[in-house]
Amino acid sequence: MMPNRTLAPDIKDAVEFDVQLKPYHSYTLDNGTTVYSIDAGAEEVVMVELVFFAGNWHEQKNIVAATTNHLLKNGTSKKDAFAINEHFEFHGAYLSRSCFNETATITLHCLNKHLSKLLPVVTELLTDAIFPESELAIYKQNQKQRLEVNLKKCDFVANRLIDEYVYGFNHPYGKYTSANDFNELQQQDLIDFYKQYYTNGKCLVFVAGKLLPDTEALLNKELGQLPFNKNEVVLQPILQVPAIEKKYSITNDADGVQTAIRIARPFPNRHHPDFSKVQILNNLFGGFFGSRLMSNIREDKGYTYGIHSFIQNHLHNTAWLISTEAGRDVSDATISEVYKEMEILRNEIIDAEELDLVRNYMIGSLLGDLDGPFQIIARWKNYILNNVTAEYFYNSLNTVRNVSAEELQALAIKYLNPDEFYELKVV
Repeated sequence: MMPNRTLAPDIKDAVEFDVQLKPYHSYTLDNGTTVYSIDAGAEEVVMVELVFFAGNWHEQKNIVAATTNHLLKNGTSKKDAFAINEHFEFHGAYLSRSCFNETATITLHCLNKHLSKLLPVVTELLTDAIFPESELAIYKQNQKQRLEVNLKKCDFVANRLIDEYVYGFNHPYGKYTSANDFNELQQQDLIDFYKQYYTNGKCLVFVAGKLLPDTEALLNKELGQLPFNKNEVVLQPILQVPAIEKKYSITNDADGVQTAIRIARPFPNRHHPDFSKVQILNNLFGGFFGSRLMSNIREDKGYTYGIHSFIQNHLHNTAWLISTEAGRDVSDATISEVYKEMEILRNEIIDAEELDLVRNYMIGSLLGDLDGPFQIIARWKNYILNNVTAEYFYNSLNTVRNVSAEELQALAIKYLNPDEFYELKVV
């Protein structure tokens, strides 16, 4: 039966949708590596992501973790960097690397029919990477030049310093890179880190897409025979030592016309009972385009093109951060308006219509975030690394639907106190 195009469809609020998180299928390879799998989607594509506990938390020398991760595909004893890249490009595939605080990833996107031709090369990179001196020299030169350029940008400097203030420079979340770190970097540093945290390291595998029937056997053949999980990875606790002073003003460019503003406070991670409710408060405060910070400081005052607040996604203690760039002449006024919005949230109950808008925005965004197998497995990866289950997903949904304005006001009183925030201006 053809739909009647003269009648508009019913409008339904996102909060009314029955949102479900597709469960993963898990199995264990011969070497003890756990695979988490989502078989879904209409396109003949697959993603295989290997997660190693090889982030900068584990390094003994600054930038070793990031450099090792970046140069993994820059040469083995059998193939140079050009041949490796040519192989993946010939098959229309993309192999990316990323390094984070606790973990590092190698991610392959390809047509599912080519997986059997590409996985052996990924295996080669994990067992036979040699980190050629010539590739390391080019990388060091490029990174130092990039750093020199970035250090002239007020937002880059502000991002480095605010993390140092909140966590302390010696904490993995707070340290940053200098040109001297690249000068001191040696090939042997990379080889040692690679052998410990990649070749023999702890690995989790996440697979998603339209999976062929032999995918599990193929993963076991190529990855299940590697010497993963021989070294138990223990995250040594590192003391968080925040700065004593709370307000900083730095002139990075005496002629600069724009000020990077960062306002941040320490905050617990997602295991804290307040975390899910604070996510709602944060969205209302500065987490989306219709937030109070955007309405006031961008739309009404015109001080900035954009301002947003967010809770950093760390496995350990994290931070609640407000970030913007504003004209130099209105930077103090911008900060004052941020604190004014905090005060209003502490002192005034949130209007029901505004709260409903935020509820619908959050659940609508969630529906978009779960649109496809790659997005679903990304959420599962986040949950697994943070040691939470599907129950966390559904509890968070219920919190969005049912949290009251009074509860959010109580959280604003508890957490949105200007005296507890670090304040940084960089011109």
